[in-house]
Order: sequence, then C-alpha cells, then structure tokens
Amino acid sequence: QVQLAESGGGSAQAGGSLRLSCVVSGYPYYNAACLGWFRQAPGKEREGVAAIYGGGGSTYYAETVKGRFTISQDNDKMTVYLQMDSLELEDTATYYCGLSSGYARWPLRTTEYDYWGQGTQVTVQA
Repeated sequence: QVQLAESGGGSAQAGGSLRLSCVVSGYPYYNAACLGWFRQAPGKEREGVAAIYGGGGSTYYAETVKGRFTISQDNDKMTVYLQMDSLELEDTATYYCGLSSGYARWPLRTTEYDYWGQGTQVTVQA
C-alpha cells in the first residue's frame, strides 16, 4: 500500500522559514516517480508548488514561489523536502505531497498525480 506522510507544518511569521518533509512508503519505483508539493487555501483549488523526480535532476516551481522555496529529495530515505524561506501571508494553506507513478508531462498539475498524503497545515502570520 502506497503511503505518503507529510510533516513539518506549523506557524511562522512573514519572512520566516519552514521545512516540510514527505516520507514515501510502499512504492517500489521511487526513483522513477515524480514527487510534488501542492497547496490548497480555503475556498481555492489545489495548486502545484514544486516538483522533482525521485532520481533527482529536474525541478519545477510555481512562479509564486520561485526563488523562495526549494524542493529536494533523498533516495535512501524515500523522502522529499520543501524548504520554504521568505514566507508570505499568501503561503498560508494546507500543503500536500503527491506522487506520480508515470511520466508527468505537467509536473505541477494535480491531474498528473496518483497518490496523495493527508496534508500538513502551514500558517504564516504578520
């Protein structure tokens, strides 16, 4: 059974930092998977934030977070991270980790992903 478990959410002040982690289990082809971070604010659709392939290499970022957020992953730990710096009020949302088992032509689109974690809340305060 494929499971994705996010952690690291919480509260931070604007301009501060948080680091999210997502541990993947039960998926034997981690190195070939595309892993993404998405977020959903109340009343809004889920949107792609950043993505990376399990074997490393190419990364993808939404324009709204480019230069502030960094996605990385650890093959041995089957874990993907999202380092969030220079947080803004607009970053407040529930953050989800997703796994795409096939080639993700559009890595920041939710429709590319087959498995999801339960989400972790991030709240940025003024």
